[in-house]
Amino acid sequence: MSDTIFITGLVTHARHGVMEHETKVGQRFVIDLELSIDLSESSHSDRLSDTVSYASVVETATAAFTNANYKLLERAAGAVSDAIFAAFPRVHAVKVTVHKPHAPIAEIFEDVGVVLMRKRPSS
Repeated sequence: MSDTIFITGLVTHARHGVMEHETKVGQRFVIDLELSIDLSESSHSDRLSDTVSYASVVETATAAFTNANYKLLERAAGAVSDAIFAAFPRVHAVKVTVHKPHAPIAEIFEDVGVVLMRKRPSS
């Protein structure tokens, strides 16, 4: 299947990191999502019930990302993918990219982050 719903540039504030000031003050993160989903039915029916709501995906991802404080971006991205699978049974796979453009690194850099690609766990 090659159908994809994508959401890019979702900006949120969270308190993830290993350093104390990261968990106290927090910082800006940017999340990109790609959801593998069969869109054949919705591409003909024009019914929201045959796909997933972008707004609901954003709400689910944001809540999963911000409702807990994680040391690692890997864990925060994992929480997002877990929440998407739990909330949207139509999603077969998900790619979660988390950008941490203000990571406490003592060099000049444009961006740093993680990319997680997960398939729906088998039942």
